[in-house]
Amino acid sequence: MTGLRIGRVDGSAKLVDWRYVHNAIIPTAVLSLAEVDERARRNRPAVAYPGEVVVGCSTVRPPAADDAVATVIARVLPDHRGRGFGGQLYAQGPAEARALGADVIETCVLESSPEGLRFALERGFVETERYVLAGDSVPFIDLRLA
Repeated sequence: MTGLRIGRVDGSAKLVDWRYVHNAIIPTAVLSLAEVDERARRNRPAVAYPGEVVVGCSTVRPPAADDAVATVIARVLPDHRGRGFGGQLYAQGPAEARALGADVIETCVLESSPEGLRFALERGFVETERYVLAGDSVPFIDLRLA
């Protein structure tokens, strides 16, 4: 797949697009625009477009000062899966995380996304934990790159 334009979230239009993808894929943890803006200040969010329509988003959560663990997340809207977009989104994440000082790469998938879990497992991630956020019923799955 070629022609996917991946751009860092650097303004309100991209914040809106990132939020749209996140909220569509993670309906149990819907974020407001203010929450997305706050996350964009501490993380490295990006959005993906094969043309003018957003098809996915990604996030790199840099390692904290006291550890070398980063989280890399790639999400593709259901109607756009199976076209290689997820692989392209994900490919940039580990390299960026390592450039930020990460020795360990993790990801997180909502249990109701078997495609997302399969994607992570196919790339060498192994499950480390399942948990349910307060007030939710669908577990999140944390995975670590082996």
